[in-house]
Amino acid sequence: MADDPTRATARPGSPLHGSVGPEDPHADPATNPAMRPVRVPEPEGPTVPTPAPFAPDPAPGPAPAAVVTRTRTGGWWTGLVLSAVVLLFLLIFVLQNNAPMQINFLVWTGTLPSGVALLLSAVAGLLLVAIPGGLRILQLRRAAKQGGRRAR
Repeated sequence: MADDPTRATARPGSPLHGSVGPEDPHADPATNPAMRPVRVPEPEGPTVPTPAPFAPDPAPGPAPAAVVTRTRTGGWWTGLVLSAVVLLFLLIFVLQNNAPMQINFLVWTGTLPSGVALLLSAVAGLLLVAIPGGLRILQLRRAAKQGGRRAR
């Protein structure tokens, strides 16, 4: 690199105009203090003007309305209302589908209104999903509780 006359070379005390980098491409700024960038100290005091203190209005009006946040009770109430609407639709479904139909299950035979039979099959399907899910939740809670005791 020093043999190339077209390249600018750094001499002690001269500026590095045209220099691409240090002579040693593997030089590390962390170990060589001369390679560390120059840091400009930050000015003391605020750099952004601070706002003036709050001054109340000379003629205050009515107080602003409070912001209403969602609560657990409100969530339960919404769930209760939605459940009541779903139950009302199920009741209408069962009452409109009251034609008797014969039900066979293994060795048992019976007659039920079609709406009730469909509702019972839906409840059975729900239990097939809810019971294993609930057992898994209990298993995870128990494991989390035991893990918390070990960490203490």
